[in-house]
Amino acid sequence: MIQARIAKTFRAGPDSPGFSLEVEFQAGAGVTALFGPSGAGKTLTLEIIAGFIKPDSGRILLDDAILFDAAAQVNAPPRRRNFGYVFQNYALFPHMTLRQNLMFAAERRPPVERRRRVAEMLDRFHLSDAAGRRPHEVSGGQKQRCSIARALIGEPRVLLLDEPARGLDAPLRAELYALLGDVRAQFNAPILLVTHDLEECFALAEEMLVIESGRIVQWGAPRQILDQPASAGVARLLGIPNLFQGVIAALDPSRNTSRLEFAGFELTASYIPGHFRGDRVWVAIRPEEMRVHSGQLAPGLNYVSARLMRVSERPRAVRLEFCAGSRNGSEDRIFADMPREEFERQNDHNKDWQLELPPRAIHVL
Repeated sequence: MIQARIAKTFRAGPDSPGFSLEVEFQAGAGVTALFGPSGAGKTLTLEIIAGFIKPDSGRILLDDAILFDAAAQVNAPPRRRNFGYVFQNYALFPHMTLRQNLMFAAERRPPVERRRRVAEMLDRFHLSDAAGRRPHEVSGGQKQRCSIARALIGEPRVLLLDEPARGLDAPLRAELYALLGDVRAQFNAPILLVTHDLEECFALAEEMLVIESGRIVQWGAPRQILDQPASAGVARLLGIPNLFQGVIAALDPSRNTSRLEFAGFELTASYIPGHFRGDRVWVAIRPEEMRVHSGQLAPGLNYVSARLMRVSERPRAVRLEFCAGSRNGSEDRIFADMPREEFERQNDHNKDWQLELPPRAIHVL
């Protein structure tokens, strides 16, 4: 278990704004993803944990060992923390072969054990055929595998991964995810993963820390965070385009229902605890949870008439952008995902659309 409470401030300069990082978290065995946009402080957090950057204040513990304590003036150097670090740019020595890179990382081991361990890692990471080549002579996937093998060869107490899939194409990314899945299963220690890719969080992480502007704004399992974002800001970071601000018009705990009024439409949702009638709230609805119907339908619960504005291709569906009008003339943009075959079938002979917003898909933030 690693526990961190750290703060670091960079003052504003002539050509750069100031930045302040202040985070507190703990991570056990398994993968914990640090998720957020570029510039949020994810890599800075990783570098502080590794000991490359000294924080201004705080404490870092690994099990019962104190790695950093500002009050006690304890700051273990990186070499004594025994952490494995996989950098964004791989950071392999360019003048060494892949085998020599691994040999260098295992230099503290006795010679016989060192050679055995390097051979094992080359075989495990499918690098034996490229062991005699230098980094510029191998593919991006091979460089990435060598970087991970080098980080693991010393049997680190914590593995730190800074955007390990950056720059990899889809097949290499899938191969890397499978490899990291095996590492996660065999490596009984914390793994901290920096990423801005939500799919990567779902593929690899058990826990997820959402970081924005140097602060942790939400944490939990990836599915939990996607299903219930803590705020409109988190929903935007997750890529949820349907965000509406409205007013609670009615609350009925006996029927477990509520009614929400927006500029363009009204919605019936589940009962919202901890709120009162008249409260303004944000609502998020993921496009894949929308239901789309073509043609004129009888009015139903949470049905909204809309005009189709734009169609965008996606790998497994089409993203439909609608414009929903209102009584007062204002309009809302609503996005929905629909299987391509179903869209083509319905779009051939219909121009009128109805959007159904199921109550279970309405997430009040």
